[in-house]
Amino acid sequence: MVGLIHMLGFVLLGGVFAWAGAGHFLKFRTIAGQLAERRLPFPAVLLAAGSSVEIVAGLCLATGMARPYAALALVVFTVVASVMMLDFWHYSGPERQGLRSAFTINIAVIGGLLLASSPH
Repeated sequence: MVGLIHMLGFVLLGGVFAWAGAGHFLKFRTIAGQLAERRLPFPAVLLAAGSSVEIVAGLCLATGMARPYAALALVVFTVVASVMMLDFWHYSGPERQGLRSAFTINIAVIGGLLLASSPH
């Protein structure tokens, strides 16, 4: 039973990243434009690379292929994406609260990914 619960957890956690990465490709121009508005370098390349990491590592996490490495790759991705896109410290009011909430959720996701990176 514990094995089934772990497998379900990995599928859900990895699946969220794979789903999000695929969604980024479906809205590529819009999201690349948002990255450009934030003055991030090479927004299209950055988006394609990050989304590819999300898809590949997410699928690996979900299926068990190189799971520790996939989880650690997603930790790095989540940290970098959070710092770049959820920079709540530059905002105030409701916008700050929303970004801070998303940032905090990502901290919890990183915790789950760290657990997923360790052998069971």
